[in-house]
Amino acid sequence: MKITKQARREAKELFRAAQVNGLLDENKVRQVVDEVLRARPRGYMAILSHFQRLVKLDIDRRTARVESVIALDDAEQNNVKSVLSKRYGAGLNFTFAQNPALIGGMRIKVGSDVFDGTIQSRLAQLQEV
Repeated sequence: MKITKQARREAKELFRAAQVNGLLDENKVRQVVDEVLRARPRGYMAILSHFQRLVKLDIDRRTARVESVIALDDAEQNNVKSVLSKRYGAGLNFTFAQNPALIGGMRIKVGSDVFDGTIQSRLAQLQEV
């Protein structure tokens, strides 16, 4: 579906209206969607489609996935959380997972940023040389 410039602009305005202190608020998102569905302005499906895309991008930007070979204890998790919060700001959602295929080290993904300090990636780099 082709989205017009006007629909993009309106979706961005709605996205800004759904934020509280710079962070997306779930209740405001629901209110915005309900209001658009009630009013049904011209091109409302395109507006909602672009709004959904903006919300998904923001959720991805605010999600940190941390993978390690062994489960991290609370002190290590808190250390990772504090370092990432300093770098990316408050409001990150953290997911900690185990991945034995990494052999050792840690892989962190926040939005489109990937920090890969695993032995698996180092072995792959050596294999390429």
